[in-house]
Amino acid sequence: MNKTELINAIAEKAGLSKADAKKALDAFVCSVEETLAKGDKLTLVGFGTFSVAEKAARTGINPATKATITIPAKKVAKFKAGAELAAKVK
Repeated sequence: MNKTELINAIAEKAGLSKADAKKALDAFVCSVEETLAKGDKLTLVGFGTFSVAEKAARTGINPATKATITIPAKKVAKFKAGAELAAKVK
């Protein structure tokens, strides 16, 4: 499912126009981005939790030259499914 299909599904299930569904989806995505950018986590009970995880610096190998390289530390977005979502996926 892509963004357009998701907007159509939201509009149909919520009885909204496609324009309103797009605004709602964009507002949700923006809110998640802002929350994660602050380093906070967002929990939707039954659905899941969005959080930020820190990956430590590590060494790797360049596959083209076989040289050892250092991969810097970074922060990554993480999602953990809630119990209800996990049960529906099973």
